[in-house]
Amino acid sequence: MPVDLFPGFRSEKIAGAGVDIHCRIGGDGPPLLLLHGYPQTGAMWHAVAGELAKAFTCVIADLRGYGESGIAADDPVHRAYSKRAMAADMVAVMRGLGHDRFAIAGHDRGARVAYRLALDTPEAVSRLAILDILPTYDYWAKFDRGFGLKIYHWTFLAQPAPLPEMLIGMAPIPYLEWTIASWTGSGNLGAFDGRALDHYRAFFTEPARLHATCEDYRAGATVDLDDDRRDVEAGNRIKAPLLALWGNAGISHGADSPLEVWKRWGEDVRGAGIDSGHFVAEENPGETLVELLPFLEG
Repeated sequence: MPVDLFPGFRSEKIAGAGVDIHCRIGGDGPPLLLLHGYPQTGAMWHAVAGELAKAFTCVIADLRGYGESGIAADDPVHRAYSKRAMAADMVAVMRGLGHDRFAIAGHDRGARVAYRLALDTPEAVSRLAILDILPTYDYWAKFDRGFGLKIYHWTFLAQPAPLPEMLIGMAPIPYLEWTIASWTGSGNLGAFDGRALDHYRAFFTEPARLHATCEDYRAGATVDLDDDRRDVEAGNRIKAPLLALWGNAGISHGADSPLEVWKRWGEDVRGAGIDSGHFVAEENPGETLVELLPFLEG
């Protein structure tokens, strides 16, 4: 088992909406749910969790299929790994802990779960911080040659099973490390704590979890896009105050300003670029906290 990166936090398995969710829980104050992305686990929050826990009761969850959380059974339309299903997990977890209303900060796939939760269960979300993504609907809409080359993994991981699982499974750790390094501002792993990398490596070598991460992206290419499209067509918008943070050399920064995109999705939106690549909370935790803490504290 990799070294624990969260002194003073407890680990607990809590019932989600069909699977048990592994959580690290610590701190004191209003509830704050922290969600990770691909190809990581809740360990990605280790560099900022200590400061956040001084002001909040932090619940750091592994998404279903990732880390130490339960693995959902497959279904033909990939609904089991939809962001709607993952969001339902998190609502169940937070209610199980006695939190009917809470703030959320999500990175990458976790940010997709976070904004879906804010759209589906608006009464539960007090504040929403989105780290280095654009909505799924907008990503697919701008999928031209250049963008396709930049986030090729969206189409690769969404290919029918077992193609991506088979190819990645031949060298899972080199794939993991190359993927993470390629999304940083520096192009290498220098910004990462080796102990956190051990957490990512540990779950990524498990074939069932490797399959779950591909199902996550298959959902992203099908039912998640459909759910987003319905909200766009219905004119639904995120009601909670929303903070968009992005790496100035990250994945979401492109032709359209991330802030302008998120303003189309939320009623109360602000944002800022961070001097980093995609992994803002690990590449530049200090600047991330400077933007995140005042917003979450309101």
